[in-house]
Amino acid sequence: MGVAPPLHAALSCMSIRVPTEIQAACIPPLLAGRDCIGNAKTGSGKTIAFAIPILQKLSEDPYGIFALVLTPTRELAFQISEQFAVLGVAIGIRTSVVVGGMDMMAQALELGSHPHVVVATPGRIVDHLRSNSELNLSRVKFLVLDEADRLLTSTFAPELKFLFETLPSDRQTCLFTATLTPAIESLVEAPPRPGKAKPFVHRTRSTVETVATLKQHYVLVPSHVRESYLYHLLCNPPESIVSLRRAPPEPIKSGKSRKKSRQGDKARTSRKSGLDDEDIPIQPPPTIIFCTKPRTVAYLTHLLQNLSIRSTALHSRLTQRERLTSLSLFRSSFIPVLVSTDVGARGLDIEDVAMVINWDLPNEPEEYTHRVGRTARAGKGGVAISFVTEKDEERVSRIEGRIGTQLEVMTMPEEEVLGKLNVVSTGKRLANMELHDSNFGQREEIHRLKSKRKLDGDS
Repeated sequence: MGVAPPLHAALSCMSIRVPTEIQAACIPPLLAGRDCIGNAKTGSGKTIAFAIPILQKLSEDPYGIFALVLTPTRELAFQISEQFAVLGVAIGIRTSVVVGGMDMMAQALELGSHPHVVVATPGRIVDHLRSNSELNLSRVKFLVLDEADRLLTSTFAPELKFLFETLPSDRQTCLFTATLTPAIESLVEAPPRPGKAKPFVHRTRSTVETVATLKQHYVLVPSHVRESYLYHLLCNPPESIVSLRRAPPEPIKSGKSRKKSRQGDKARTSRKSGLDDEDIPIQPPPTIIFCTKPRTVAYLTHLLQNLSIRSTALHSRLTQRERLTSLSLFRSSFIPVLVSTDVGARGLDIEDVAMVINWDLPNEPEEYTHRVGRTARAGKGGVAISFVTEKDEERVSRIEGRIGTQLEVMTMPEEEVLGKLNVVSTGKRLANMELHDSNFGQREEIHRLKSKRKLDGDS
């Protein structure tokens, strides 16, 4: 690929010796100065496909701010920044993450120090440009839209319009996505900007949007006992991933105090959940459970904790610090279950996620692709299991049509599932009490009113 020696060394340290399809296709035209639209399945190395050309060009003429990378979610922005930092350590790369939920003054100071690469969500970088006349993006060489299918929607349209008008016209523009949408296809067909050649376009060769190493199933469940099915599945994961269960790291203590601590934790847990000591479950392999609403995420997290399954939440009503902490606990395997809305579905690369469970089927079939793409990454295996209730038949058909393959039905032993119904019901009651005590519903209403006022102001 003609990569500079320092970057080649960084790739070797990351055990990357052979480029993936999208890397081999997109890096040469980007190095040659062309715009690029890259489409590939989740987990195929799209970040490196645009990071390497940016870092190579930066090493030839280093200055800040050299590249602006836009993402739809805060978590993805932090992850991309980390990958740039690892790849660019040999050339002294300086990055800045500019997202909502963080202190604007600290971000302004960081931007004032002219980092080489700014990774941002569109709304927050536009806020800075409008409030800080000294912020100058006139020398930006690269603009990257990662998860471009999500960015090129009406949600981000005003911010993108502002940025396209602000950034220099001679920049290189790169769009990367796992999902081709009409908005992206229209850009492929559009005439190039004055003085520019048509962009290089790479499409994945496969008509199937999910990888072959992913086993995809659905379970027919009555909606009123879904919790019992979820509990059974986490306690009895598919045989192909049972070996991926991990013991959590333990704090360093003397043998006697460690034993007492474990016994105390176990006693507290069993008293709260109603489980006998011998029924405390073995923790599941690394699992992400996707829900549609933040309230459902909070409820399931409380429920699983009450049932002695270590879990943590990721959704938009948490502070950014809380969101990053949840991801850190999950990445480190200290907590094996992450319960998330679709903020966790986009681009997050978390090592060795064994199972994805769709508690709610997504509203749009393309979101299914992004959710299940959190497992079976980089050639590894994984399992995706969707809970299908009596209302979901049409959604399953749309998903199967989108991904080009059929989901396999999975049966679960009903007698065993319902055998824990009393314990699960106790956990449900406790979870609902905890939600009520935390004023989650009141906070949801406040958020709804704020969103409505913002929309009214924009219109």
